[in-house]
Amino acid sequence: MSPLVARRDDLVSLEAYHSPQVDAEVRLNTNESPFPPPPGWAEAFAEEIARISPNRYPDREAGALRQALADLHGVSPAEVFCANGSNEVLQCLLLAFGGPGRRAATFEPTYSLHGFIARLTGTEVHSAARDQRFGIDLEAAAALLARTQPAITFLCSPNNPTANTDPPELVDQLLRLAPGLVVVDEAYGQFAPVPVTRRPGDDGLVVVRTFSKTWALAAARVGYLLADPEVVAACQAVALPYHLSAYAQAAGLCALRFRAEMEDRVAQLVAERERLAAGLGALEVEVWPSQANFILFRPRGRSAGAVWRGLLERSVLVRDVSTRPELAGCLRVTVGTASENDRFLAALAECLA
Repeated sequence: MSPLVARRDDLVSLEAYHSPQVDAEVRLNTNESPFPPPPGWAEAFAEEIARISPNRYPDREAGALRQALADLHGVSPAEVFCANGSNEVLQCLLLAFGGPGRRAATFEPTYSLHGFIARLTGTEVHSAARDQRFGIDLEAAAALLARTQPAITFLCSPNNPTANTDPPELVDQLLRLAPGLVVVDEAYGQFAPVPVTRRPGDDGLVVVRTFSKTWALAAARVGYLLADPEVVAACQAVALPYHLSAYAQAAGLCALRFRAEMEDRVAQLVAERERLAAGLGALEVEVWPSQANFILFRPRGRSAGAVWRGLLERSVLVRDVSTRPELAGCLRVTVGTASENDRFLAALAECLA
């Protein structure tokens, strides 16, 4: 290949992030909401998009959506940045504060796109292993931060794919220890009893959230962060022009009008999560406690790959995470509707029989 079209040397071995999307009647592999938005949302969205001029660019600043999110969280619009899904939020953070000669810290296993996007931006990634219950050891974390001096330290709470949360006191300690930003990814924060989200200040805290899970808008691709205004301004400076479509902004604005319905669905999914965990506990699997909308489990005496294939043969799709060294033999299942969860448990019981 001509050197003029050769990719960067540091990206040659990088594989694209993906989650297999194959035909299945029960899809429990990507942690989406199993429920569509409430019926009232569709009507409100139709009214909003009727006002959009398709031939005009959207509001680059997403002013109305930022104001609505500021009202939701009790902050100012200057402390809110919106983007095309939480992954673009992460990308903007890394473009603004990472890059060549800078470092990011992660605690593995965790959301793989933290390290993936960091490497795309030329940011060095340094990691410490979580303990056997997937918690963060403060002493090991302190050593990592002191040794690498990261510009960004990533946390994920609840953590994907292990579903456990980081105690608020641990986050406070890491904020004191970290030399740069501490980014807490709360994609599943509403499912946890005590989310980290609080008013950002000058301590370097950045909280990232998404509309894809609890707001049931995975198709719209809307994410945001809460941070010091200087962090928000830096993200706006590196974002592409008009990066968040007018339709996505309208979808997010309409969703925020249905907070009570969202909270009711979260409660339903939490109840289903507990029922699903109990059902898994009655089978030959190891189950980890969850505070998210998914559960990590390991079949006993069976190959994870074989169980995954067996479930797919029964038209049930879950996530195989067993190729990651820290998660050998593990699968991850999204909490679905009651009927979907029943179908999964029945299919899993057959696979383990």
